[in-house]
Amino acid sequence: MQTDPDFDSLLPANRLDRRGFLLTATAAGFALATHPVSAQTMIHTDDAGLRTGTDMLDTGTGALPLYYAAPAQGGPHPVVLVVQEIFGVHEHIRDVCRRLARLGYLAIAPELYFRQGDPGKYDNIPTLLKEIVSKVPDEQVMSDLDMTVAWAAGHGGNTARLGITGFCWGGRIVWLYAAHNAKLKAGIAWYGRIRGEASALSPRHPIDIVGELKAPVLGLYGAQDQGIPAADAEAMGAALKAAGKKGEVVVYPDAGHAFHADYRPSYREGPAQDGWQRLQAWLKTNGV
Repeated sequence: MQTDPDFDSLLPANRLDRRGFLLTATAAGFALATHPVSAQTMIHTDDAGLRTGTDMLDTGTGALPLYYAAPAQGGPHPVVLVVQEIFGVHEHIRDVCRRLARLGYLAIAPELYFRQGDPGKYDNIPTLLKEIVSKVPDEQVMSDLDMTVAWAAGHGGNTARLGITGFCWGGRIVWLYAAHNAKLKAGIAWYGRIRGEASALSPRHPIDIVGELKAPVLGLYGAQDQGIPAADAEAMGAALKAAGKKGEVVVYPDAGHAFHADYRPSYREGPAQDGWQRLQAWLKTNGV
């Protein structure tokens, strides 16, 4: 198993042994590859007063699993799609759905890798990327998200008020979906890759489709991100202005990648909380 050399320094205060900590975190719904998990900063949102659950959506090429959360009363509620990190729809992504539900949204996280495999079974990030993530076609993801929106319309969602947010892998998808769906009102992309090599499955990247954006996107990035240069984020902001598109890119000087992931050591409370406030304002300002 691939482990972090600083793993032991990141164990919770009660000092579970390595095996016990892994078992506890996995039972809580995290992929093995996300370890070490930081118990000190992990945020938990309960489902009191919410309607939460799972469903299976027939896509015609398999059953797409969904996790959803919404206020228990009222409706129809505005809809926010929540797009996973490379690790899939684990407990942190489900918690984000519950946080959005507490704000009055029907939040839905589809398992977008379900045809390729289960990311929760991987303990090695390079292998996860090679065997699952790299095999997921952008076109397939766009189609699955469209079908998720259709599901929402029949399950208490007001899809005339549609938003999307995503993290890491999902942050890139937010930009692409904003160029894909003309009915989208707003997107919030958390540290999603902006540039990349073209391939048959991922022919274009966010910087390539700025002129096609149909909805305003807020991009949230960390200047210390080792995978996404701050210059890329700044170039995206400049491209939005040059194309006359409504959008904004925020770069946090002291944050790296995954600064919103409160279950990981990468979490940075200040930028994460500021980004969450910006997310709420962005959704409201743009009619979600």
